[in-house]
Amino acid sequence: MAKMNFTPADDLVDEVWGKMGTPERDAMEAQLKEEINAYFVGEAIKKVRQLQNLTQEELGEKVGVKKSQISKLESGKCVITLPTMSRIFRALGIATASLDLGAIGKVTLW
Repeated sequence: MAKMNFTPADDLVDEVWGKMGTPERDAMEAQLKEEINAYFVGEAIKKVRQLQNLTQEELGEKVGVKKSQISKLESGKCVITLPTMSRIFRALGIATASLDLGAIGKVTLW
């Protein structure tokens, strides 16, 4: 049986994204973090919408956007703006929201 050579995952990541600390790697990690955050916000929207037995079309009508926009937001395929997030969560009956800025403290968004 032939001996197999395996490449460590960290080496593959360095090869594809660049070494840690390089501008290319920093940009890729920032983009990945943004996409993960978009996914989690979308999941929250979807969960609350489903708990309220609303379709994407019904939520879109309440917010003033098309069903396709709600679908994109829920799937994390687009980055949500703060004004759109505010309109969606208000339409879902979420009365208040705050942004945690770490050492600076929390800021009430609405």
